[in-house]
Amino acid sequence: MLQCGSCRVLLASRCWSFAVRRSFSSSYDVAIIGGGIVGLASARELSLRHSNLSFIILEKENELALHQSGHNSGVIHSGIYYTPGSLKARLCVRGADLSYKYFDKKGIPYKRCGKLIVAVEQEEIPRLKALYEKGIKNNVRDLRLIDSKEIREREPYCRGLMALDSPYTGIVDWRLAALTYAKDFQEMGGKVVSEFEAINIKISAESCEGSEEGMKYPIIIKSSQGAEVRCRYVLTCGGLYSDRLSQISGCSPEPRIVPFRGDYLVLKPEKHYLVKGNIYPVPDPKFPFLGVHFTPRMDGSIWLGPNAVLAFKREGYQLYDFNLRDFADALSFRGLQKLVYRNITYGIGEMYRSLIISAQVKLLQKYIPELSSSDVLRGPSGVRAQALDRNGNLVDDFVFDGGAGELGSRVLHVRNAPSPAATSSLAIGEMIAEEVQKRFEL
Repeated sequence: MLQCGSCRVLLASRCWSFAVRRSFSSSYDVAIIGGGIVGLASARELSLRHSNLSFIILEKENELALHQSGHNSGVIHSGIYYTPGSLKARLCVRGADLSYKYFDKKGIPYKRCGKLIVAVEQEEIPRLKALYEKGIKNNVRDLRLIDSKEIREREPYCRGLMALDSPYTGIVDWRLAALTYAKDFQEMGGKVVSEFEAINIKISAESCEGSEEGMKYPIIIKSSQGAEVRCRYVLTCGGLYSDRLSQISGCSPEPRIVPFRGDYLVLKPEKHYLVKGNIYPVPDPKFPFLGVHFTPRMDGSIWLGPNAVLAFKREGYQLYDFNLRDFADALSFRGLQKLVYRNITYGIGEMYRSLIISAQVKLLQKYIPELSSSDVLRGPSGVRAQALDRNGNLVDDFVFDGGAGELGSRVLHVRNAPSPAATSSLAIGEMIAEEVQKRFEL
């Protein structure tokens, strides 16, 4: 019997809720901290390559892939936006190819519904053409520029002067994909432990005393509940907590993670005819984030947005969610202060649009004039783990690093894995597996 994507995720999450509570031994070759899509893809790839080694995933929640992996737009990106030669560009293009093949092999439902990046003003056309050239350099498949007539043929209710057509863009339930990675990992003998919040990573003092256990598994990872896991090497894929995981292992505190919440609107079912595929704006280099867009979902819904506002909690999906430490960390960081200063008008506008639906709809009407405030409802939110440097610059590319000393040489941190990390996850897993093998000589 066929199952819808949401039903499959529910069944899979129940399965993993049971699976991750099994007892586990305390010593492993490699521990992966973080059970999101990047950690799961990396663990899966490591297990494929090193069947003779033991691996464990440590996840602080009671289920896997609950945060960024389960609160994203669901888009399979094609690799248009990213600087040619960057990790983002290379990993996204390869990741999309690997993802489609993986979904076909595993029977994961997806739709290759395409995407239009639409210029609605003359001044956007040069930027759109530059984006096309960037996509060509990145080897994105089947890109082409289309005129207003072809825009109407693709999206009858969309208005634009010119658009970049990316038919290779698709949609999928990324949490379902992540849980399938976890299933692969466990079937290869990997262990997954939930409710294990890592609060300390250190070298065992016993390793200096010649203890056999300490010598073979010199790293101790301690949880907030007092549980301990020993291992030879550590890979951290902490997403919203990647900077803190780096700090507790004695590595650099930067780049720092500042959480930005994105609020979506949802198109009412009777208005679904207005949108067929993904409709995106032409990015404006004056602003730090992409802007609002139209995104169909695997469950049949259509999301509109998101905005981008500072979240007062790293996992704060609601407007009034607040955590004192997260809030103080963000506001005290000089990098965020500089970012806010440079974008104060934009930031105020984003906060206003997060409160006033009609203001958000006004932006969306640039692309679909027939849309009205009565056609939408408030929808879900996600939190983006945005890495910032001390000068207030958004860290745009993926960042992977280790540290100094005995502990630092045994740890690899995924420091920054923003969108398109889900699309890139299988390719990131390949790259991390190669880096782990090189650094740790597995």
